[in-house]
Amino acid sequence: MAHATVSKAPDALRTIGEVSADTGIATHILRYWERNVADLRPLRRAGRRYYRVADVALVQRLQQLVADQGYTLEGAARALHGGDAPQSVQPQQSAGQPDLALLLRVRARLQAALDAN
Repeated sequence: MAHATVSKAPDALRTIGEVSADTGIATHILRYWERNVADLRPLRRAGRRYYRVADVALVQRLQQLVADQGYTLEGAARALHGGDAPQSVQPQQSAGQPDLALLLRVRARLQAALDAN
């Protein structure tokens, strides 16, 4: 079902469908993220989810970490709290090929250290 794009005030609440359309993240993925990221808790009224501006910003930041920087969802949630991505998982490597996700995490940690100085 296609929804017409409605212009809303920047601070207006967004439905899960609107957030999905704006970010390109499927609604079932957003619901999964809600269950697994403690900070992502949209309002619920009459059986519907309403995302606040901060919720949408969190979704966008998670998307950036997961899709662009190679974090797992758990690692992205930790990174948002100043922690590191999980270290207990050994990266899978092809013969002679470094793991891209591992390299991206290292780059992000190095950049964060540089930004802190």
